[in-house]
Amino acid sequence: MEESLKSYWRNHLPISSADPAAYSPLSLAYIGDAVFDVIVRTIVVSDGNMPVSRYHKRTTEYVKAETQAKLMYAIEPELTEEERAVYKRGRNAKSASVARHASVIDYRIATGFEALLGYLYLRDRDERIADLLSIAFRNAPVEEGEREWKTEH
Repeated sequence: MEESLKSYWRNHLPISSADPAAYSPLSLAYIGDAVFDVIVRTIVVSDGNMPVSRYHKRTTEYVKAETQAKLMYAIEPELTEEERAVYKRGRNAKSASVARHASVIDYRIATGFEALLGYLYLRDRDERIADLLSIAFRNAPVEEGEREWKTEH
């Protein structure tokens, strides 16, 4: 199996190892938010060269709480017990704020989604992240007329 990007960084940069199960759900969501953002930006940029404002518009359709909640609903039946527990910890975490344009329910589900991604990332489970997001993108389209997500392996 190939070395994950995080493993590569750990071997070449001053990154310590810690058990992801020991992190708070909001810490997991913090890193999961960044992981999801990089994945979505990579997908959007792969569509070809365009103005940055267009990249941003496409990206924001996926990183907002409402869309993340839809993606979570699409993958929830596929989760293992361990993954479901991480998601629920993130979903039930008490955050100091809620996004301006999101319902409290969508925001909490999105936090659980991000916590799950953060947990899997810190566990070097990149293939599992790709599998779950492939299912999510295939089963939870964002809006009519938006791009078709490439989910074949």
